Amino acid sequence: MKDIRSMDLNLLKALDALLDERNVTRAAARLGLTQPAMSGMLTRLRESFGDPLFARAQRGIVPTQRALDLSMPIKQVLGEIDALLQPPLFDPNTACLTFTIAATDYALRAIAVPFLSALKPQAPHIRVSLVPLENGQVQTQLERGQIDVALLTPEITPPDLHARELFKEHYVCVLRKGHPAATGRKLTVKQFCALDHALVSYEGGGFQGVTDEALERLGKRRDVTLSVKCFLILPDILRASDMVAVLPSRLVAGMEGLAVSEPPVDIQGFTKTAAWHERTHYDPAQRWLRELLFASCADRK
Repeated sequence: MKDIRSMDLNLLKALDALLDERNVTRAAARLGLTQPAMSGMLTRLRESFGDPLFARAQRGIVPTQRALDLSMPIKQVLGEIDALLQPPLFDPNTACLTFTIAATDYALRAIAVPFLSALKPQAPHIRVSLVPLENGQVQTQLERGQIDVALLTPEITPPDLHARELFKEHYVCVLRKGHPAATGRKLTVKQFCALDHALVSYEGGGFQGVTDEALERLGKRRDVTLSVKCFLILPDILRASDMVAVLPSRLVAGMEGLAVSEPPVDIQGFTKTAAWHERTHYDPAQRWLRELLFASCADRK
């Protein structure tokens, strides 16, 4: 026999059909070939295996012992090749895998919490790893499979990644319930600037942000006395003090003990996106998980 690496897969399909049909005409029809084309393939098969493979009979053809010995191995090979070409099946109810999401602390509450609530009833055995977002490392982490999805903003999303908008976020003014300024009405700029302010500085130690930029355009300024590196601590600080903070609306949605109103100045919001790599773009499990992530964000718009 010739080297298997030079064997035409179509020849194996032809041999399988001939073994099943025991008739050149029927085997040709099964493969959508003409009878002369099938006869030509039989000639090539005989050359490849160094055996006649089939002999003429009163009705059709009969296989030689060599052909019979090849019958099961060929069906096994063709079956394995067919399985390779089929898309893998994914059943969330039984799937066991780990899905890694990189996000800021804000995105963990605004996106990961509703996503997990939707995931657990449908896919109880899937584990989720929530890791900090490292902006300069996102591309490499996605390429290496260290993370599966990164929750970003369009401005910092690498251009060669797949990305989808999750939602547009806006800022709200947040005080503790019972605060003297929590009257249920929108604060005036003067009232707002007179309060004691806290803000989030991801780099740490910063005392200016987008709110200050908006105030500067009006010729106003506020007094920021607290800077923290993460969003999640601020609601507790606000509940325990008379401080005020301007926070993303989804961060404080449904939180007890807080009064929320629109800011007295126009503060530019931001867009949140999910980004992933080409290497996982077509994977059925990853696609299902991403769609669930998108849906859980859409439900809260």
